[in-house]
Amino acid sequence: MSVPYGPILVVEDVPHVLELLEVTLRFKGYPVITARNGEEALEQVAREKPALIIADILMPRMDGFAMAHHLRKDPLTRQIPIIFLSATYVTPEDKQFALSLGAVRFMEKPIDTEEFLLTVAEILTSGAPSLPPPMQEREFYQGYRERLEQKLRHKNTQILRTERLLASLPEEQKPAFEALLKSAIADRDEIQRELDQLLQILDEWKTSPPQG
Repeated sequence: MSVPYGPILVVEDVPHVLELLEVTLRFKGYPVITARNGEEALEQVAREKPALIIADILMPRMDGFAMAHHLRKDPLTRQIPIIFLSATYVTPEDKQFALSLGAVRFMEKPIDTEEFLLTVAEILTSGAPSLPPPMQEREFYQGYRERLEQKLRHKNTQILRTERLLASLPEEQKPAFEALLKSAIADRDEIQRELDQLLQILDEWKTSPPQG
């Protein structure tokens, strides 16, 4: 199956999920390139402009929201369609923010393979997407801050609930919930890092407001 104007770029930091998406797409004949975070994705886009980007949102170094904002600011990459995938950012507010950034679709994990492939095919055959104008810097970072703070509250609540549950579970049931707790803590720490970086940017703006 030929893809107009370039390969599909899959951006995902979890190795087995990245492999599953890549294999699924290659099985249908799509050329695929990959990246493990937003920074790597921007490097790939600079080397080989993709026809479509399929990206997780919660990733280290640069998450999907920040990656999309960078792409939308550049007239050379503004029209590349983006499908967001997420198991963490799934509230109506998360989805609205993703679409206002210019994502053409938002799909929750775990992905239904048939729905996923149908969505990919529809986007690749529908021509240039109709997208909202790129967000202004302040609008983006304020919305981004709200999403991070809300997600951090949710993760902290999830961690506390899991810790309380572990204290009362029989030993044979603990391993599964210990794995859930470890995953939630890793997500919480990544969200906190992103929020700390964002707050630093906003503090800098207080003394040197951005132009435009």
